[in-house]
Amino acid sequence: MAIFSRCSETKPIFVAIYSIGGVGILLSVFFIISSLNSSGYTPFTSFGSPLGRKDKTSPFLTDAISNGGNQDNSSTSKGSLTLSNSEKTIPIWKLPTGSKFPKLETFKLTKDMVKSHAKDNVIIVTFGNYAFMDFILNWVKHLTDLHVYNLLVGAMDKKLLEALYWKGVPVFDMGSNMITEDAGWGSPTFHKMGREKVFLINAMLPFGVELLMCDTDMVWLKNPLPYIARYPDADILTSSDQVIPTITDDSLEVWQEVTGAYNIGIFHWRPTEASKQLAKEWKELLLSDEKIWDQNGFNDLVHKVLGPTVQDGTTSNGGLVYTYDGTLKLGILPASIFCSGHTYFVQAMYKQLWLEPYAVHTTFQYAGTDGKRHRLREAMQFSDPSSYYDSPGGYMSFKPRIPKSLLLGGAHTVDSHFALVNYQLKQIRAALAVASLLKRTLVMPAIWCRLDRMWFGHPGILEGSLTRQPFLCPMDHVFEINVMLKDLPEEEFGPRIEFREYSFLQNPSLPKHVKESILEVDTCDRNSSNCNPSNITRTDQQGFLRLPKNSTQHELVQLFSSYKDFKVIQFSSMLDVFQGFSDKDMEKKFRNRVQRYVGIWCCVMLRDPGHIYYDMYWDEKPGWKPEPPHSRQDDHPPWA
Repeated sequence: MAIFSRCSETKPIFVAIYSIGGVGILLSVFFIISSLNSSGYTPFTSFGSPLGRKDKTSPFLTDAISNGGNQDNSSTSKGSLTLSNSEKTIPIWKLPTGSKFPKLETFKLTKDMVKSHAKDNVIIVTFGNYAFMDFILNWVKHLTDLHVYNLLVGAMDKKLLEALYWKGVPVFDMGSNMITEDAGWGSPTFHKMGREKVFLINAMLPFGVELLMCDTDMVWLKNPLPYIARYPDADILTSSDQVIPTITDDSLEVWQEVTGAYNIGIFHWRPTEASKQLAKEWKELLLSDEKIWDQNGFNDLVHKVLGPTVQDGTTSNGGLVYTYDGTLKLGILPASIFCSGHTYFVQAMYKQLWLEPYAVHTTFQYAGTDGKRHRLREAMQFSDPSSYYDSPGGYMSFKPRIPKSLLLGGAHTVDSHFALVNYQLKQIRAALAVASLLKRTLVMPAIWCRLDRMWFGHPGILEGSLTRQPFLCPMDHVFEINVMLKDLPEEEFGPRIEFREYSFLQNPSLPKHVKESILEVDTCDRNSSNCNPSNITRTDQQGFLRLPKNSTQHELVQLFSSYKDFKVIQFSSMLDVFQGFSDKDMEKKFRNRVQRYVGIWCCVMLRDPGHIYYDMYWDEKPGWKPEPPHSRQDDHPPWA
């Protein structure tokens, strides 16, 4: 491909320092600083600020770390790596000096560029367009927090290229002129992005480096490089969509037992002849038919030959298998610790097997990019700006109440699942209404489910998986997060209702002045002598009041208008809090909005269609039952 062309060479300088005693160390440090200042040496002028100058730190990194409890007061900061005395500091997150953006040729991918960023001949790479800017920054931050700095980011549009450059992120131009909007899963743009990955692998393998290629919708939780080094003879190590454990420790999957597709969102390539040949044939296959999905093409080629197991008497080859042309040695990374969206968010397989996860890839989810972001937020693995944690109007939360019989009683069936979820939906509906009236951001509760959600019929959970019943299910199992974030016209749907993930108030990034400013609210019988909402117990930034049950719209607005100084209002329950809207026009708009917030459960086995729609107002329909649509003509949400 002509996409990647060469630019001028940039060779890193290595200064060996041998010091004896304190005087020697001081003299050596003085010598280095003097040399850098006099020569104007820059490790990579395209990607970071020159050393030896007074640099600024990226606002993103400063913001994320200062609010995330990740301060490091040691001599090695989270934003730069202090290597041994024989190496230089690699500035990531250091803002470039000057105000002029370099010429585009400066960012073209070359062997020298890759080699200068690699460590131990390994480079970690992701790529994307501007729509995934926050995911890319999150990806980089997770690696730098782990003190892993041998990374590069490919920019598919100039807007992302410039943005990453000005934030001090090592970036190269992929020259693909992609649109800057989100590429939805399965769209033509999505497939084009996948093909760029194949082109990129073909461009980088000839540089002679090992390539750990990643999608932007994954995060690193632990340095993967020592694990990868355990299998030096592997041509390729790939993640997979395996949901049934084939091993219980941290070894590679037993390839004979893997039934899930090999997932190319996380895979490591060594520059061997076999891997280069596979990459070349993979590229040619995709170019021959634009309808072939990149992952399917990879799986088809690798499965041309599958077996036997690689055996040469060494333990380092445990779990490797000959594939593709019979010479390529492939290993399947364990899904318990190189997690998919199912093994991490649903099964929590790593917890059940007492393992430490290396990565999570936000697959197996149901609300597009918004759903991926929300899942990472639920797991407190997404770095947001400080404004996310300090909304001007403040927050509102509540403690859901669930009877033991709904949560634990009886068999796990479609009926018992919907009985459990519907009981929670009614409370969430009330909370959304109150949050809307008070103009506060609602902290969603954790949601309990009895049944898993998939794209096909199943018996409730995937047989052989470690999914426990009941389990805390991701919010996108029930709610259409992408719809909740849409800018719906207010004249028809009323004001937007902001919300946060259930773990929000436990996030270390939550500022102290928000965390400690809480008004606790309990409900009481309005005829009781001690049920007086004007009698508030208050100590410093915290308070407690008793709210009459079934309060009216007017009562809620009037009462809580006096407590806007509290950052968080926390209700002990949402049962019998709100009597209902007195403003019928407001109620109509609210209904139009929130009934679109819920999605489907999928799916009943041997039924077509087999999915069942959640209904936010199920309790207003006598005899409502959880049943799939009787026909395709009946297949529409309750509000349509």
